[in-house]
Amino acid sequence: MSDVKKAVLAYSGGLDTSIILKWLQDTYDCEVVTFTADLGQGEEVEDARAKAVACGVKSIYIEDLREDFVRDYVFPMFRANAIYEGEYLLGTSIARPLIAKRMIEIAEAEGADAVSHGATGKGNDQVRFEFGFYGLKPDVKVIAPWREWNLVSREDMLNFAEKHGIPVERKREGSKSPYSMDANLLHISYEGYDLEDPWTAPSESMWRWSVSPEQAPDTPEEIELRYERGDIVAINGEAMTPAAVLTELNRLGGKHGIGRIDIVENRFVGMKSRGCYETPGGTIMLKAHRAIESITLDREAAHLKDELMPRYAKLIYNGFWFAPEREMLQAAIDLSQANVSGDVRLKLYKGNIEVTGRRSDQSMFDERLCTFEDDEGAYDQRDAGGFIKLNALRLRMAKLAHR
Repeated sequence: MSDVKKAVLAYSGGLDTSIILKWLQDTYDCEVVTFTADLGQGEEVEDARAKAVACGVKSIYIEDLREDFVRDYVFPMFRANAIYEGEYLLGTSIARPLIAKRMIEIAEAEGADAVSHGATGKGNDQVRFEFGFYGLKPDVKVIAPWREWNLVSREDMLNFAEKHGIPVERKREGSKSPYSMDANLLHISYEGYDLEDPWTAPSESMWRWSVSPEQAPDTPEEIELRYERGDIVAINGEAMTPAAVLTELNRLGGKHGIGRIDIVENRFVGMKSRGCYETPGGTIMLKAHRAIESITLDREAAHLKDELMPRYAKLIYNGFWFAPEREMLQAAIDLSQANVSGDVRLKLYKGNIEVTGRRSDQSMFDERLCTFEDDEGAYDQRDAGGFIKLNALRLRMAKLAHR
C-alpha cells in the first residue's frame, strides 16, 4: 500500500469518517477524495462539504442518489419479495452496492489508487463494500482503517480528534441517540447500547420513523397502489417516481405504526447480532407485491420464486450483489414480472396491513372455475377422480409393497 497516492473515502462528515480522513492523510501521505451519498437518510449531506474543505480536501463529491437507489436496487429486490431469515427487509444491505459502485466510478475518474470505508472489522458492511469494490475493479486497493489502526475505543477516537483539531459536535445530554444507526430511504436501523442484551426491550423513545401501534390513528386508512411489471408506479391514482413512492409509503406506514421489528440475525462473519429496524414503506411494499402476484403469476412460477428467494436474499445480505449468480437470479425474477401489473387496495390500521382488493387486466383468477354456484360447464368435477388416482398411485404402490 506504500504506493497509494490518492484514495476515495466514503465520507459522512461524522466523527468516525472525519478521523479516518485525517488518518489516511497522515498514515498513507496521500490525497483523499471524499464521496457523500444522499440515499434519503434524512440528514443534511451538504454539511459534509464544509468539513471536508476544512480538512484540505480538494475533490469533494456529494450526490443525490435517491432515485437511483430505489429504481435500480430497492425495486429489483422487492420484485423478488426478498426477506432475510424470515424478517429482515435488507435495508442496510441493499444500499452498499450502490455506494461501492459510485466509489469505483469516482476512483477511475480521479485516477485514484485506492478506496476506503469506515465499516468495522466485526460487521457485514466491510464485506459488502469490499465485495462490491473487487467485483467492479479486481485490482483496486482497499483501505479498511478499523482493521489497521490502534484506536479501540470511543475515548481513543475523541483523543485523536482533539490532538488533530478535528471538531467534535457535542450535543445536549439526551439529544443524541446512544445507538449505532444507519438510515436510507428504505429503513433505519438501531444497534448497540442496551440492545446488546437481547432480553432488554427497546424503549419507545428510540424509534424515529413510526408511532407505536397503540398511538396510531383510531381510524383505518385505505390506499391503492398501481403496479406495472412488478413495480409501484402510482399511489391513489397519482403517478410517482420510485423515490417518491417509497417516501410516501414511509409516511403512511410510519403514521399507522407499521414496519417495526426487533430481531437477532446471523451476520456473515459468524456472530449473532441484535438489531431493531423501521421499514414502514418496505413492509407495505412486500405485502402489496405478494397480493398483485397472487392473481397475475402462474402457480409454479410463484412457487419457484419462493424457493429461490431465501438464496437471493442471502446473496444480498452477504454482499454478492455484483456476483453472477445474483444477476442470473435477477434475470429470472424480472422475467417473471412481465404480467405483474394492476391495482392493490390496502387498509392500514395500528401496525397492520390488510389487503382488501386486487385487480389486473392480466389476472389469472377465473371466477367461473372457482365459483360455488353453477359454473355452466367451465369445470368438469369428474376429471378430478382420475387426477387424484394418478397422483396417489405411488402412495398406493408403496403401501402395498410394504405390508
